[in-house]
Amino acid sequence: MPTEWTVRAITRAMLPVLLVLTLVEIGSGLVLGSFEADLLRYPSLLVLVPVTIGTAGNLGSVLAARLSTAFHLGLLSFDPTDDLLAGNAVATVALAVTVFPVIGVGAWLLTGLAGDTSLSVGTVLLVALSSGIALAVLAVVVTLIATYAAYRFELDPDDVVIPVVTNVCDVLGVVVLFAAAQLFV
Repeated sequence: MPTEWTVRAITRAMLPVLLVLTLVEIGSGLVLGSFEADLLRYPSLLVLVPVTIGTAGNLGSVLAARLSTAFHLGLLSFDPTDDLLAGNAVATVALAVTVFPVIGVGAWLLTGLAGDTSLSVGTVLLVALSSGIALAVLAVVVTLIATYAAYRFELDPDDVVIPVVTNVCDVLGVVVLFAAAQLFV
């Protein structure tokens, strides 16, 4: 792993990553734009967008930080039978199962207070929970791949993994939320 902490070294390592992530975010905006009519018709879904993608990114970031720490301590083996790896992945999904129902009910309550009754609480809860679980699983996969790629390319996972995970979760969040809305609304 590089130990050079110069502006040049950091720029050389991070600039390509940030440029690719910028393109990923543009893709997220395009997907979100195609979902605009549904969002305007169902304000509860509109409220879910930033919370869903933010929470998915947060879950992935927590996992990324834990894996990065384990990597630096020499405890991470990238072996599918590694208890540390499996335990953190399961904890991430369990957090999603706990948090996303609260997000769904909260979104429904807030839009209900504003006068929107276009979707039932059950529908919003189902969209939020199914999106959250799918995103947690995807965040685990993206985090593992990004951490392993950082290791293979001799990059510091502290620098690379969290930006990758949060940006990819932004795009996946929009896509998964749109897919769940298509299934359940």
